[in-house]
Amino acid sequence: HLGQAALLVGSAGVLALAFPRVDWDGAAWIALVPLFIVAVATRPRLAFAWGWLYGTVFFLVLLRWLNFTFHTFSAIPWPLTWGPTLLLAAWCGLYIAAVSGVTAWLARRRSPAWALATVPLLWVGGEWLRGHLLGGFPWGTLGYSQYQRLPVIQVAELGGVHAVSLVVVAVNAAITGGFVLSGRHALAGLSTGAVLVGAVLGFGAWRLGEPTPPGEMSLAIMQPSIEQPLKWDPEHAGIVWGIYQELTRQAGAERPHLIVWPETASPTILRRDRELLASLSGMSRDMGVPLLVGSIDVLEGGPNRFTNTAFLVGEQGIVGRYDKIHLVPFGEYVPLAGVIGFVRGWAEFIAELEPGSRAVVFPGPPAPFGVVICYEGIFPDLFREFVNNGARIMVNMTNDAWFGRTSGPAQHLAMYPFRAVEHRVAVVRAANTGVSAFIAPTGQIIRHLGLFNRGVITERVPLRQGRTLFTRLGDWVAWVSLALAAVSVGVAGRKIA
Repeated sequence: HLGQAALLVGSAGVLALAFPRVDWDGAAWIALVPLFIVAVATRPRLAFAWGWLYGTVFFLVLLRWLNFTFHTFSAIPWPLTWGPTLLLAAWCGLYIAAVSGVTAWLARRRSPAWALATVPLLWVGGEWLRGHLLGGFPWGTLGYSQYQRLPVIQVAELGGVHAVSLVVVAVNAAITGGFVLSGRHALAGLSTGAVLVGAVLGFGAWRLGEPTPPGEMSLAIMQPSIEQPLKWDPEHAGIVWGIYQELTRQAGAERPHLIVWPETASPTILRRDRELLASLSGMSRDMGVPLLVGSIDVLEGGPNRFTNTAFLVGEQGIVGRYDKIHLVPFGEYVPLAGVIGFVRGWAEFIAELEPGSRAVVFPGPPAPFGVVICYEGIFPDLFREFVNNGARIMVNMTNDAWFGRTSGPAQHLAMYPFRAVEHRVAVVRAANTGVSAFIAPTGQIIRHLGLFNRGVITERVPLRQGRTLFTRLGDWVAWVSLALAAVSVGVAGRKIA
């Protein structure tokens, strides 16, 4: 058992390193094999336990950057700062435990071949559930490990990131079959895996060879690179405002259609700071360019009703707004606040904001665009709402300064190439400390500013033309996977009932 545990722990760690910043993306195609071998050869309860160990280690290594946030910005003493990360890892690991346990059950009820044919469906179904239950946390979805492999990720246009996960898990299952199945069944599994990969790569090559559609928009994004403790420090307010002014003027010199500031960039509550708003309106008028500015806002009806808002500021002042809909649990609100509201006193990054209610699409200029704030963009369903509401370009404004120089910002960025491919829409990302980027509809990160690099980048990006299958149907791959997995389990259950 010690050797088995060591193998599972090691392979789980390697799978985590398939994600940024290590980016051993090739490891994702084989790192699940030890888990699947154990699952088909073990009793369901023990397979569940082994799967939970594997999943917890995977997420603990993947989410290790969270320890920086708790250590730097909370009152929790080290090493207890690892506690919240471990709890989150254990929760996310439960989904992998369930996949492992059900796979073992299918292998006993039916056959190892049956179980391995079902495990990609179970995995994708589990990923989808993890991204939706209790507010959802889709970080670490397996397909995201392939964000740099453009020929592989083009199938996201058809079925989203879960389509890529399905292919990667299917290859792991096929390789597992080569170890545990008889010659005929092993060959059939390996052949199926090879055909699937060939089809994905063929589709990817075809789509990457398509010409860029006509129509484009010029945008400038600014990365002020202001350390989190200084953002709201009154003693540094003049310096912070000076940085924003200088970067905005640099951006305006390029004559873009729009200048994008990061999330909550305004040093004060913009709508209540008449002097600041007048300055921004004047800059917009002088440059002939509107500004998209992130700010905290206060709603009418109460002194403590705050929102995380993107304001569109033109020469006449504020001409549009979007209030963040999907808030960060334990960052922008406390779930079950009546029971565990006391945790607000543990960390300075815990706020109490109110969510928006509508996926607002700004009419331009010069074309309709949508805005997702912070980690809203990692939720495909929400992102899809903006596109279906008419957005032809998508903007992500974020502040990843809470994560310092860890792998967190890079992992966050890695999810946006999938949003681009899913809808064939350009994504423009403005981050306070990085990583700011322009992402083409193919998912290629065409330009970026690294962590804590201060500057401005301007790019012309194409406008979305039409709707993809994913735009129309959403996460149909995950729904079909859940349905087929349920059928597989039902058939196996009836066999001996």
